[in-house]
Amino acid sequence: MTDRTSKSILPGGTRARRSLYWQYLVEPYLYLSPAIFLIGIVMMIPLIIGISYSFQSIELLKPFDTGWVGLENYQKLWSDRKFWLALENTFWWTFWSISFQFLLGLGLAMLLTTQFYGKKLFQALVFLPWAVPTFLSALTWAWLFNPVIGPLPHWMASLGILSEPYNIMGDPNLAMWGPIVANIWFGVPFFAITLLAALQSIPNDMYEAAEIDGASAWQVFTKITLPFLAPMIAITVMLRTIWIANFADLIYVMTGGGPANSTQIVSSYIFTTAFRKLDFGYASAIAVALLFILLTYAVFLLWLRKKLVKT
Repeated sequence: MTDRTSKSILPGGTRARRSLYWQYLVEPYLYLSPAIFLIGIVMMIPLIIGISYSFQSIELLKPFDTGWVGLENYQKLWSDRKFWLALENTFWWTFWSISFQFLLGLGLAMLLTTQFYGKKLFQALVFLPWAVPTFLSALTWAWLFNPVIGPLPHWMASLGILSEPYNIMGDPNLAMWGPIVANIWFGVPFFAITLLAALQSIPNDMYEAAEIDGASAWQVFTKITLPFLAPMIAITVMLRTIWIANFADLIYVMTGGGPANSTQIVSSYIFTTAFRKLDFGYASAIAVALLFILLTYAVFLLWLRKKLVKT
């Protein structure tokens, strides 16, 4: 093979090929660079400032006792019993919320793929909770759990769940279930919408072939529906988990983190530390710890999604 031929085959060996590389690999990023630059500034500057705060002592009640303290906030965090309790509460809050939201959302999505009378009205009712403001949702559920004006404690007492009608959000052993129930109601439409879109993208030929082969409903679900939904499930679960772990609105309105910190999660602990105790340095350290935990979780789930797409 001559040198001239080898140069025409090798990438970038000719002026035309170099022009194509410039056109398809470099030029698009030049057009996108202003937007990327602005987004980077909006995201990175607050992130860098927040991380730098975690290495400083910034207490508004002690204006003359500020400065660089290094890892002191993180050492305090390691021995903070309230932080570990909030982290445990965050796990249970996120796990049960995600589990019920996903299962109910998947069931509703599969139901909405079928044809039945009043489907449009039912679909509107399913998506309604997503349109309700968070504050209003939390206030409504707090009233529903109130034994004086709400029916839920009386219904639970009639079913034998409670010994007598009382507000479970005043019980440290049961208080977390109030915000969890409210969060399930609020978040089911997210899974229903995304999974419904994924279900509608599955080719009908797959189901027709399975029906001809005599596959049962369970076999169709496990061999066709679930594998097609797996990548979408991975990404929606990841996004919703990060959202719920940072979602302190319902808890703050319904319980304020009480009683006895039984409903305090990490994000609400950050809020109370920063805006009640006015300790922004320690609150930033807690926020960085939560960021690291969620980032690790997101990387793992993205890796898992990549494996699912390949299989």
